[in-house]
Amino acid sequence: MTTTGEHKLTVSSASVEGAPLSLEGLNPAALHHNPGVAELYEAALRRGEGHISTGGPLAVRTNKTGRSPKDRFIVEDDLTRDAVWWGGFNTPIAPAVFAALHERMQSYVTGRELFVQDLYAGTDPQHRIGVRFVQEMAYHSLFVRNLFVRPSADELAAFVPDWTVLNIPSFRADPERDGVRSDTFILVDFSRRTVLVGGTEYAGENKKAMFGVLNFLLPASGVMPMHCSANVGKEGDVALFFGLSGTGKTTLSADPDRALIGDDEHGWTEQGVFNFEGGCYAKVIGLSQEAEPAIYRTTTLYGTVLENVVLRNDHSPDLNDNSLTENTRSAYPIEFIDNIVPDGMGGHPKNVVFLTADAFGVLPPLSRLSEEQMMYQFISGFTAKIPGTEQGVVDPEPTFSTCFGAPFMPRHPGEYARLLAEKVRASGAKVWLVNTGWSGGKYGQGKRMSIGHTRRLINAALNGELGDVAFVREPFFDLEIPTAVPGVPSEVLNPRGAWADPVAYDAAARTLAGMFRKNFERFSAGVERGVTDCMPEPV
Repeated sequence: MTTTGEHKLTVSSASVEGAPLSLEGLNPAALHHNPGVAELYEAALRRGEGHISTGGPLAVRTNKTGRSPKDRFIVEDDLTRDAVWWGGFNTPIAPAVFAALHERMQSYVTGRELFVQDLYAGTDPQHRIGVRFVQEMAYHSLFVRNLFVRPSADELAAFVPDWTVLNIPSFRADPERDGVRSDTFILVDFSRRTVLVGGTEYAGENKKAMFGVLNFLLPASGVMPMHCSANVGKEGDVALFFGLSGTGKTTLSADPDRALIGDDEHGWTEQGVFNFEGGCYAKVIGLSQEAEPAIYRTTTLYGTVLENVVLRNDHSPDLNDNSLTENTRSAYPIEFIDNIVPDGMGGHPKNVVFLTADAFGVLPPLSRLSEEQMMYQFISGFTAKIPGTEQGVVDPEPTFSTCFGAPFMPRHPGEYARLLAEKVRASGAKVWLVNTGWSGGKYGQGKRMSIGHTRRLINAALNGELGDVAFVREPFFDLEIPTAVPGVPSEVLNPRGAWADPVAYDAAARTLAGMFRKNFERFSAGVERGVTDCMPEPV
């Protein structure tokens, strides 16, 4: 064995005692163990995986420009059979299918170059898990190094993985032979503590695979796993921001007056909240230096990965070019953001914010939720697709993603909702629903909510400015709306009043209410009566 820079190069069979299917059975030609940023840049460029963009980021293009949730499977065995909520995104697969694919992948990588990173999923030492990422692509190794928590030198010396991720994009499954849906697959085996990924170069599968693992494991310990960002004010007040892509979860949590705990995934323990990650994976289409300076700066830094961002002829990134995908991304260590919580941990939240981008223009820009309404909205996980973001979308379409992260939630949504309600009740946190979508009409007729108004509304809620403000109830979802918020025009607060034609608003509200009811029918059997009572009345 020889040592080169920060990595070790092995030209023989690799095996680590005690590792769950870690490097056992693999016989790569070269194995780079915990390489640093410079080594990964050199390897990625040598292998033709990307180019250096202006300022130093590594810019890459992938064969798939987003996740493949329909190709994700969970091994059904004694650990998962009665605990997983099968159906939807939770598709069972037999242990024998997993074992056969794993054996074929081991054989496939013989004589190839592999990159290994030993990292933690979770900043809280009591609840984190050690993950060994074994990968074919140097850029993937840099991605996980950015996105997960890097062990200290002492921790690395004693590192034994709890889980292994084997990610080989050039290995493609044969659906007929392998028993999967396509040549792409993400297989999770909780008994073997192993994830297999093949057929896709999209790096986000690495982080979301481990998010799904934590979402299954942590509730058994009383920890609430959450697809949310988190920040903390100068007085130590923690706020959570739940939301699907495009709702502003990353943007709104990057507040210059509040320190960022994390931008995407967290756990809530008896002590408070902790970040699952050590980095951020921000969507950057249309990003501007003026509106989002902190995130914009990361697109100019050495060490950042720019995924599917188009480069101009001079290699500068064009953040407005969506010719490859709307889902352009910047993946960077969290320390690239100036105002952060270094240890990635905070106390109990005082405020919980649900973000939705309602393209129908129906929901209020800010409303206060009761406990039952919180559970209802959490299980519903509503936002809307807008025309242009996906092929074939010509009118706003509702999207309901339970717990604001359906593809990563193995358990029944009611289980997560009850656990969240317990945490909120014990902490006394206030819960708010914020619409960052449209006002005064649906997409194409009304206007997108001003980010300035949204920030002002959220800050008023977080700062306790609404304690003495009167609230009124809107008639369709029974939501409480503040009658006045300093810095926000009164006509913006009540969505019906923002429409030029109130009758048209009523029709749109009835339509959206019906969509909510239809979506929630599949969850009714697993939640309390008080939650189902929050469904809008039939129209």
